[in-house]
Amino acid sequence: MSGRKGLKSIHFASTVWFIACVCYILVSALRQAGFNWWIIFSLSGHSVLLIFLLISLYLFAILRSVRRVQKIEVEHPLTSTGYYIAFYTITPFLGSFAGCLGTIGANTVSQFLLGIAMGTFGATFLAWVIVDPAIGLLEMLLPASRRHRAERLAQAEAERERKRKNRERLLADVSAKEESDRCHWEKVLKPQAEKLAELLVADETGSEQIELEAVAIGANAWRIGGLSCMRQLRDMALAITRERNLDMAVVDYISVWWDGVGNWRNLSLPLG
Repeated sequence: MSGRKGLKSIHFASTVWFIACVCYILVSALRQAGFNWWIIFSLSGHSVLLIFLLISLYLFAILRSVRRVQKIEVEHPLTSTGYYIAFYTITPFLGSFAGCLGTIGANTVSQFLLGIAMGTFGATFLAWVIVDPAIGLLEMLLPASRRHRAERLAQAEAERERKRKNRERLLADVSAKEESDRCHWEKVLKPQAEKLAELLVADETGSEQIELEAVAIGANAWRIGGLSCMRQLRDMALAITRERNLDMAVVDYISVWWDGVGNWRNLSLPLG
């Protein structure tokens, strides 16, 4: 784990160095083209946000690439090795060293620094943008890599299918249990639903005794099957009330009576 963290730190440092060299090359090119420093700072000031976003995305992509230890060795026999990962990580520094050797006889400091920056840019671009993707593509074309990848994808597809079937089976079991509970509750709750229907049409619907009886019935339904059982009992009572009183508007007093019983909350409106 410590080696992996150290590798990420080195890779981050090499990436920052690479970006610094690219910025130096751009500034040098603008200076050689005759731009004054205030123009260069003005241009960089207007585009600082865009540059920051691009660098952030670039660093994110590069830092993800350092996780090559997660590559499957059978499919990537070269790029998953420690030697290749180390070479990939320190490529900007190797480019700087090559640029330093190539500009030993430079007349000015600016030429020397520009040589280092160009060496860093050239080596990094060659290794990260051209060589590494090409090697990765060649690795994927190897017979062993193709065979292992096909087997891995088939196993992944089989695992997804297994999980899908398990979800469907679980949903089917839940639905079957809910249907079984509804059938069972319909038989058990029938007398209580009829009692609630009588309470709904009683002349003294606002009396405390009627409310207490309704609350007791609701609490019993909560003990039997929770909120789902209470909802079914309420629906049964309202249906019985409508059947018995076709010419009478039905008001859902049950939701008011049961407000606060278990998880029941009064969200209903008067029903006609």
